[in-house]
Parts: sequence; structure tokens; C-alpha cells
Amino acid sequence: MRLVFAGTPDTALPSLRALLDSPRHEVVAVVTRPDARSGRGRHVHPSPVAQLAEESGIEVLKPAKAADPDFLDRLRAINPDCCPVVAYGALLPQAALDIPPFGWINLHFSLLPAWRGAAPVQHAVLHGDEITGATTFRIVKELDAGPVFGCVTEPVRPDDTSGALLARLAESGAGLLTATLDGVEDGTLEARPQQADGVTIAPKIEVEDARVDWAAPAMRVDRLVRACTPAPGAWTEFRGQRIKIGPVRLAPEASASPAPGEIIAAKNAVLAGTGTHPVELGEVQPQGKRVMTAVEWARGVRVGGAPGDSERFR
Repeated sequence: MRLVFAGTPDTALPSLRALLDSPRHEVVAVVTRPDARSGRGRHVHPSPVAQLAEESGIEVLKPAKAADPDFLDRLRAINPDCCPVVAYGALLPQAALDIPPFGWINLHFSLLPAWRGAAPVQHAVLHGDEITGATTFRIVKELDAGPVFGCVTEPVRPDDTSGALLARLAESGAGLLTATLDGVEDGTLEARPQQADGVTIAPKIEVEDARVDWAAPAMRVDRLVRACTPAPGAWTEFRGQRIKIGPVRLAPEASASPAPGEIIAAKNAVLAGTGTHPVELGEVQPQGKRVMTAVEWARGVRVGGAPGDSERFR
């Protein structure tokens, strides 16, 4: 099949590479988000998908909106059989959905109908799901509600961050997407309507949502931090300044029992109190500074200052 691939971030690269390597399909163009500022220098860069497509000699389309008439005209001229989608990041109008005869087939990183929306992997980690996965489905106007072609499952490990889990799903999902397109092309795969029960929504996790509530149970703190790693980054305040918190370790065996948010710094570990038992901090990043170990940070800022002094996160 002639394909126009739609995607933007690194997460989409395994699928694009798999389709570029497929002997059955030809990627004739990609659709991606416009160039954006990124990195410490805030320079304008093309998306990872755009970079790979350009390296592969493939036409790159970067519409500001997928409803732009010039984009729709170009898509009609390319005349793709199907448009596979992985983390494109923009809504597709019906005028675009109607162009390819086999439709737009999305790879979504959850077991639909669970976790429809922008942040399925983060919500799977945040809510303590033991199993998640990836699903291929035909895109319809309603958000992530189209009929399903297939899925793969993936266990959520106790120490998974959303970044680590998403990386695994991107790899296994690439195989699923390729197999789906194979089945659609030869007519052996039929999409089935999603179940009406079990629908959950996964809205984008904003920066304010990522603030750690130290009065919450330790398990909730652990899940929030892992769900927000690497983005948007869990955070708290210390001495009036924001500090990012990396994954923590549950420490129910700790002899100390700090109050919620209270910090206890020892030679080889830094504990923070929660609503239940303490957690041991991993990495931290003070505002405007590099990532460092919690022990290194506590030593540098002299947590406690003097014996018996108590300091806490806010």
C-alpha cells in the first residue's frame, strides 16, 4: 500500500522505521507538526519524524492545521491508500479522514476503550494498572473511539516510569501497526467496534497536576512521580524554590518516621515523609541547575542546617 505516515515525536520513530523497512508498503510522505523550539537554546528544530523522513528522502508535510486547504489538496494529489498515525498531536478533520480509501489507522498506547486521550501511558502508571498495551484502530470523529483492529499487551513493572513504559510500547506497537496494515491490505483483518463498557479518559497531565502532595500515601507519591517522568516532571517546593523530583523508592522499613514533606538527610539516603511511610528520594533537579542525586543535593544545600533542625517540602 501507498502510505502517508502521520507522527511527530520520538515515540513514532519505531513505527516509521518498521514501515520504511516493510517490503509490502511504501511510505510516500509524512505529515508532522510544524518545526518548534526545543532544547536549552530554544532553537527551532524539525520534529524527530520530520528528521527521519528527510534523511530517507521522503516528502514532509507540516500543516499548521490539518484542515488547511493546501494540505488537503496535496494529500489528495499524493493519493495514499492508507494513513497510519502514531502520536501526530493534532485533530484530523473529516475532510482529511475521507481521502484514503483504507482510512487513517492509529496506534494508541492503551488497551482501548481504557485511557482514551492524550496521556494514556501516564494515567496507566498513575492509577496503578498492572497491564496495559497498544491498540490499532480506525480513526473516527469521536476521540479514540473508532473500531479496533488488534492489540498487544505489556505488563506495567513496579519501577516503570511513563518514559520507560512508553519506549517498550513504541517498539511492540510498531510490529502491531505493520501487521495491521498487512491484514487490512490483504483483507484478512476486520475492525470491530469498541466495547461500550470500561471507557476511561486520559487527559494531558499539566505542570500543576505534577506537584507532589506529601500528605498523600507513599504509594500515590511514588506513582505520581513515575507517571510524570520524564514529562512534565514531578515537582515540589523547597525554601521557596521549585525542585523537580525523580523516581522515589518506597521505604516502609525506615526507622525514621518523618511528617508529611519533612526531609531527613543521612549519609547515604534522603527520606521524605508522606501520609503513610517515608519514601527515599532518587534524583532531584533544583531550579536552573543540573540533575543530581538526592544525597548530593542534600549535602550541597545542607538540609537541616544544624542537628535537630527540621526542613520540609511544601
